[in-house]
Amino acid sequence: MNQYETVFILTPVLSDDQMKETVAKFRKILTDNGAEILNEEDWGLKKLAYQIEKKTSGFYHLIEFKAEPNVIKTLETGYRRDEKVIRFITVKLDKYAAEYAEKRRNKNTKKEEA
Repeated sequence: MNQYETVFILTPVLSDDQMKETVAKFRKILTDNGAEILNEEDWGLKKLAYQIEKKTSGFYHLIEFKAEPNVIKTLETGYRRDEKVIRFITVKLDKYAAEYAEKRRNKNTKKEEA
């Protein structure tokens, strides 16, 4: 199993419930295909660097997971079919990026505990 990180941007016109429902849908795609979700971060509404589909902001969400390579195709097909997703990127983490991601996770959990 390889370690991956995916970030997707949802359209800003969604309600909070619609956003959570969409994120849950992609989480379900991953878990149904045997992926192990390691970390999930909701970055919230952020301004885009440039307009996408006449929108200047979007809801960012990051999911870090371990999965077989064939799961990525299924996930990205789901992104393409969902009109709520403006942009997405999925990256395979090498051993150095995986170590950095783990350090970042540990640092974030320590901040939340304090």
